[in-house]
Amino acid sequence: MIRRVLFFGTSEFAVPSLLALLKAGYELPVVVTQPDRPTGRHLRLQPTPVRRAAEERGLTVWTPEKVRRPDFLEQARALSADVIVVAAFGQILPKALLEMPSSGWAINVHASLLPKYRGAAPVQHAILNGETETGVTIMQMEPTLDTGPILSQRPCPILPEDDAGTLEAKLAEMGAELLVETLHALEQGTITPQPQDHSLATYAPPITREHSFIRWEETAPQTWCRVRAMSPKPGAGFLWNEKWVKVWKCLPLDEQTDQPPGTVLQVEKGAVTVACGGGTVLQLLEVQPESRPRMSAGDWARGARLRGALTSPTPT
Repeated sequence: MIRRVLFFGTSEFAVPSLLALLKAGYELPVVVTQPDRPTGRHLRLQPTPVRRAAEERGLTVWTPEKVRRPDFLEQARALSADVIVVAAFGQILPKALLEMPSSGWAINVHASLLPKYRGAAPVQHAILNGETETGVTIMQMEPTLDTGPILSQRPCPILPEDDAGTLEAKLAEMGAELLVETLHALEQGTITPQPQDHSLATYAPPITREHSFIRWEETAPQTWCRVRAMSPKPGAGFLWNEKWVKVWKCLPLDEQTDQPPGTVLQVEKGAVTVACGGGTVLQLLEVQPESRPRMSAGDWARGARLRGALTSPTPT
């Protein structure tokens, strides 16, 4: 019987899984999430999305700095959980913790079709690499990074209009539904874990500032993917007069140019066309200059008296 769940989660991606467990009638004696972190311009401490959702529903929340510490392991063991469920938690669980559930199951909701895109940012890297399909995986956990046997998977198309925010929201709901289905199947004994083919593994490391740098030497389709992958945060952009300009919307055009990458080709009423690598052309539609609101690329270009070439920050 699987009824008592020890849940680990932190980001918005994990919230639908938490709510799905509650709706399905599972008992959650404790919800474990990361400690409050300083965010925003004023660096005020903010609770994680999972903490907010759990406390709104009257659940007990623990915020350990490190889940491998002996005092936390002792507290967790005392809960006598039937199963451990993890979704976008942010720490690797040690073997001692994974072995605690009475059912023997410790499972993870991951936003990719493993073994592709193991790691912290599978949604962003799938878009960045121009994938047309991704999905969710429920896997049996091991004390290593996303290497455990696969219990269930569900594919999801990546649509041209998807960015990291919209795609992650769809995968979060899909993962929550698949989680509950998988728990029911585990209880009935109808799932056989399938080992991952490690030779096919790819990795999705955390997003850094450098991922947000538009590189005009990349092709227009690659730049379009970068902008979508970095939206809504941290946002992809370039430099103009040593000021950061974030790009919110753009499109690769079915055109060719012999101008060097970064060259401004045309300023139109609502858009700017720019030369990219391989002779491709990108149309900038919506931008946000540093310390200013979003606006059409054409309005920004006219105000900035745009001409010449756009530049990319130099990765450090």
